[in-house]
Amino acid sequence: MKRLWMILLCAVIAVIAVPSWATSPNAEKRMLNIAAELRCLVCQNESIAASRADLAVDLRQQISEQIQAGRSDAEIRAYMVERYGDFVLYRPPFKATTLLLWLGPGLLLLFGLIVLLVSLARRKDRVMNALLTDEERGRADALLRQTTGTGK
Repeated sequence: MKRLWMILLCAVIAVIAVPSWATSPNAEKRMLNIAAELRCLVCQNESIAASRADLAVDLRQQISEQIQAGRSDAEIRAYMVERYGDFVLYRPPFKATTLLLWLGPGLLLLFGLIVLLVSLARRKDRVMNALLTDEERGRADALLRQTTGTGK
């Protein structure tokens, strides 16, 4: 009898635990495609589809509810952007508010190259302008003769 109750309990849990979008393979595929294009706001380096954060689970549920309500993929993305901002998109649109996001990496690279070139030019000038005095040159020659073993 105990075994029968356990089987019945497992069956009830399985029915309750099955998400509503799992009833339709097309709806599940749509939900996963949309969720793959959206960033998890908790993890920030994972998509909503891959994240196991509670918020990502809730967002996947919202997406599936909107799919069941008959909304298009574009409408669902627009809803998420309206609610969470452009940051939720992995590919945010190119506009004034995301200008730094799109151009920032290139500007940082350009700035780094300029700093490198200026540093190298200054270093070259310092090396070229650092002439040895006669005393320093004599000590350097003496050290060189000692290390090479050729004493003049």
